[in-house]
Amino acid sequence: MTTSILNTVSSIHSSRVTSVDRVGVLSLRNPDSVDFTRRRSGRRFVVRAAETDTDKVKSQTPDKAPAGSGSSINQLLGIKGASQETNKWKIRLQLTKPVTWPPLVWGVVCGAAASGNFHWTPEDVAKSILCMVMSGPCLTGYTQTINDWYDRDIDAINEPYRPIPSGAISEQEVITQFWVLLLGGLGIAGILDVWAGHTTPTVFYLALGGSLLSYIYSAPPLKLKQNGWVGNFALGASYISLPWWAGQALFGTLTPDVVVLTLLYSIAGLGIAIVNDFKSVEGDRALGLQSLPVAFGTETAKWICVGAIDVTQLSVAGYLLASGKPYYALALLALIIPQIVFQFKYFLKDPVKYDVKYQASAQPFLVLGIFVTALASQH
Repeated sequence: MTTSILNTVSSIHSSRVTSVDRVGVLSLRNPDSVDFTRRRSGRRFVVRAAETDTDKVKSQTPDKAPAGSGSSINQLLGIKGASQETNKWKIRLQLTKPVTWPPLVWGVVCGAAASGNFHWTPEDVAKSILCMVMSGPCLTGYTQTINDWYDRDIDAINEPYRPIPSGAISEQEVITQFWVLLLGGLGIAGILDVWAGHTTPTVFYLALGGSLLSYIYSAPPLKLKQNGWVGNFALGASYISLPWWAGQALFGTLTPDVVVLTLLYSIAGLGIAIVNDFKSVEGDRALGLQSLPVAFGTETAKWICVGAIDVTQLSVAGYLLASGKPYYALALLALIIPQIVFQFKYFLKDPVKYDVKYQASAQPFLVLGIFVTALASQH
C-alpha cells in the first residue's frame, strides 16, 4: 500500500484552547451545519446555523474563499490557492490531492530498482504502472479524502472554502468516494499478487496495512495525528516505506536491511509532514491536536523539521559509506547540500508563506536521494 514519499501528502494537526472567561467549541454535524457555543461569565449562549440535507445540496461556490480568484491548476492538484469550482468531478479530484501522488509513484520506482529484478519488458512496465495506480490515485486518494473528511472541523477554521466544510460536495458523496478508492486499491493489490505469482499475497497485505494506518491516522478514537511525533512518523512511513516495499515485493523479496533503511528514511518523512502543520496551527490549537508547531512553537518546530530531514539523510549517507559504497554516499551528500540552501532561503524564513516554494525547490533533491539509496541497496 502506500500513502506519500513527500508531503504529502498535505495535511494535518494540536493544543487545546482554554481561557478563564470563555471557551469556544466548533463542531460540524455535516458540512453545512455549524454549531458555535460560547460560555462567558457562567452563562451559555448558542448560535446555531440552519441545518440542511447535504445530500440535496448542489455544488456551490463558498462564501469565504481565498484572496483573489484562485488558480484552476491549484484546484485540480488539490493545493491551497485553488479557484472555487462547481463541477463535481473536479471537486472529487481535488479531494484526492493529485499533488501528493508523485512521491508514492516514485516510491514504487525505488522499490522496483532496489529489487534488482525489474526489466524493461512490456510485462514489467505494465506491472509497475498498475502498482503506481494503486499507490497514487487509489490509496493515496483514499487517504487524502478520508483525512479531509475527519479534518472538516479543522478546515472550517483554517480553510472554510475547502470542498467539505463549504458544502461544495455532500456527505454521502464523500463517503462513497473513499470507499470506491479503498476497494479499488485493494482489488488492484490482489491482482498484482496473482500476476506476480505470490503464494503469500504480500502486496495485498501491504495495501491493507497501509489503508488501516491511514484510517487510524485520521479517525478517532486513535487519531494518530493528534500526536505530532507519532502521527508524522506514521505519515512519513506511509509515503516512503510502504510504496518502496510494494514495488520491491512485486519484483523481488523484501529483506530486513531494506526494511530498516526505509524506516530510517521515514524520519525524513516526519520532517516533511511537519512542513504541512504550520498552516494549520490555528485550527489545531482550537481542537486540541498536538502538532509540533503547536506543542513547541513555530521557531522550535522549524528546526525540528529541518533537523529530521537533514540528519536522517546524513545518517543514510554514513551507512552507505560504512557499507563500502562511497560513490553512492557522495552522490547522496551532493543532493543534501541544495536542500539545506533552500531551507535557509525559504522555509526557515517563513514556513507558512514559503511552504510551497520550499517543497517545490528542495524536495526533488530528497526524492533523488531516495532513488540513489535504492540503487545502492541492490548492489
